Amino acid sequence: MARIDFSEKTRKAVAQQLHILLANEYVLYTKTQKFHWNVTGKWFGPLHLLFEKQYQTLANIVDEVAERSLMLGIKTVATLEEFLKLTALTEQPGKNPNDTKMIELLVLDHETIIETLREDIDLTAELGDMGTNNFLCELLEKHEKMAWMLKAHLEK
Repeated sequence: MARIDFSEKTRKAVAQQLHILLANEYVLYTKTQKFHWNVTGKWFGPLHLLFEKQYQTLANIVDEVAERSLMLGIKTVATLEEFLKLTALTEQPGKNPNDTKMIELLVLDHETIIETLREDIDLTAELGDMGTNNFLCELLEKHEKMAWMLKAHLEK
């Protein structure tokens, strides 16, 4: 399998960060889809559509993050058990918050991912992996936009 030509140590360090990112993305994807399925209330229609658009975007991001690890020549984590061990995000099993709380929870998760992405961007720049760095910068913009779209629903 072709790999990006960095030392094994560098490739493993970047892949480890990508695996954490993948876990966070997968948990956020799952939570967003759960909220899409369970949203109710006055803003059901617009939120149902917004959550759907966002979980579809997140599904693509999940695939891209996994593929970036593979480009580095490192097999990716790919089980729910692994994701739950690596993620910084939390779930609320058995709970279905109201529409406003759903938005607040998703915003917090996007902000967590944004903070992690900024750290990962610094790391990949330091390691000289500008391909992954550029990839992460693009993901940062996507998460900033998704968070902004959610926050707009919280303004009074």
